[in-house]
Amino acid sequence: MSDRLPESARSDFAVVVPAYNEAPVIPELLRELRETFDRHGLEGEVLLVDDGSTDRTGELAREVGAGWTPLRVLGHRTNLGKTEAILTAARSTARSTLVVFDADLQHSTEEIPRFLQKIAEGWDIVCARKVGDYEKQWVSAIYNALSRKVFRVPVTDLNSMKAFRTSILEEIHLRHDWHRFFVVLAHARGYSATEIDVPLYPRRAGVSKYSGTWRIVIGMVDLLSIWFLLLFSRKPLLLFGTMGALLVVLGLVIGLGAIYLRVFHQMGFRPLLDLVVLLETVGVVLLGFGLLAEMVAELREELDALRRRSEG
Repeated sequence: MSDRLPESARSDFAVVVPAYNEAPVIPELLRELRETFDRHGLEGEVLLVDDGSTDRTGELAREVGAGWTPLRVLGHRTNLGKTEAILTAARSTARSTLVVFDADLQHSTEEIPRFLQKIAEGWDIVCARKVGDYEKQWVSAIYNALSRKVFRVPVTDLNSMKAFRTSILEEIHLRHDWHRFFVVLAHARGYSATEIDVPLYPRRAGVSKYSGTWRIVIGMVDLLSIWFLLLFSRKPLLLFGTMGALLVVLGLVIGLGAIYLRVFHQMGFRPLLDLVVLLETVGVVLLGFGLLAEMVAELREELDALRRRSEG
């Protein structure tokens, strides 16, 4: 596999390792990364991001990795999250490909050349499809199934080891915890994506940082947020205009009904008139808000076009 890697692919990449309180696995992690680099003749970077650890993860990485040129240890003063760790690494390198590799060694470092090979074939994003049993597998299956159904992404596992072109991060904006939706956002922008089967191994030491029922709730809320962003951010009038028009029409129907009752049955019902006023007012406001949002969306499109032209 590594023999088929183009020379540029062997060097023009950075392995990003977000690490939070992973001191127990740091020696093995760096040893195996180093062995993989030597075995396959890789000359890229390893960017280990100490995400505000309290167990000397960063210090230990510097001690164990002393003298190994590819390694750079970056750091956050406080725990910011995996998304922020990836962005910190991306801002710190000029390499054109990033390989996101979790510090827990649940994937083998020997997978890195496979990801580089797929990127060299022309893919923009390469995702791992986890093979093996793992904690909360049913939660992951439901989450990924929903994402595929809603966003039509061509991969089955959105939150695992992955490689992608660094330039993609210049076009999409990742908020906190949105690394899970990186593939969704990039695919919506027209970037290609594929996946490869990657064995999953038990964590060797330490504890998982992604557990708890609350994270499931957050994930579902974020999924809804991404759906809203992709569906309505470019055509906000589709949402606000539709809702506003429906309320206006409903107000008119209720108003006509109130007039009919008053004229033909001499029945007056004040709350009906108040409801008509409310529906018409809210409907018109939503229509106006939708028109303003359309102007903002148009300005954003123009700014994006100007930025792309200036970068080109």
